[in-house]
Amino acid sequence: MAKKSLKQRAMAGETVPGAMVFEFFSPGIAQVLAHAGAEFVIYDMEHTGISLETVKAQVAHCRGIGIAPMVRVPRGEYHFLARALDIGCHGVMIPMVESLEQAKAIVEATRYPPNGRRGAAFAFPHDDYAPGDPHTKMKAADARTLVIALIETERGIEHVEAIAALPGIDVLWLGHFDLTNFLGIPGQFDHPKFVDAVKRIVAAGRKHKKGLGFMAADTTWAKHFRQLGFNMLATGTDHGILMDGVRNILASVEDK
Repeated sequence: MAKKSLKQRAMAGETVPGAMVFEFFSPGIAQVLAHAGAEFVIYDMEHTGISLETVKAQVAHCRGIGIAPMVRVPRGEYHFLARALDIGCHGVMIPMVESLEQAKAIVEATRYPPNGRRGAAFAFPHDDYAPGDPHTKMKAADARTLVIALIETERGIEHVEAIAALPGIDVLWLGHFDLTNFLGIPGQFDHPKFVDAVKRIVAAGRKHKKGLGFMAADTTWAKHFRQLGFNMLATGTDHGILMDGVRNILASVEDK
């Protein structure tokens, strides 16, 4: 029996572990994360100021080590989405997906005809520069490409059912902090409004057999959201984890 792809496992509700990277765009970070058990890494462009050129180098560092490179683009526009895939990203995360129309445009930009409007260029990073049949390559790319819609606003919650129902949207990712902001309850993760919104995301994802994603800052958050049904789980932030680790070690030898 053929091994399931990362995308198939995510959409089947299986636990898929990974990490998000915001600060440490070093040559070895992908290898470090792979040894730690991450099966995917999402490089952030939305809040970090990095370019696609930086992401392209990171994607190259992921080759051959068993970790799938992905990127959170700044916005769901064609020039971010198609170019991110062309430089070799296996998936894209799109912030603030708020409507069916927006979701349709995202799907079009990330799929080749007849399923979308992605432009074609072959023997590039996305196909490892290899020669081969274009039709086979397009079919393989569409099968591999993972499209992650961030549901993180009150508008996204309002339209989450329609977004989840759209073929080509593969994962619903909870943007927990922004969601509390847009609900008018910043940082109140136990507020009934937030709890109800999370339930709506989970219900829509399960109904339409989509993956459910979340970034956990610690083990408590990871366990809690896994129990709620979120199965594509990333650690983050990378610099926050380093800070906690350093603080804990140094605190253990402080003068009392």
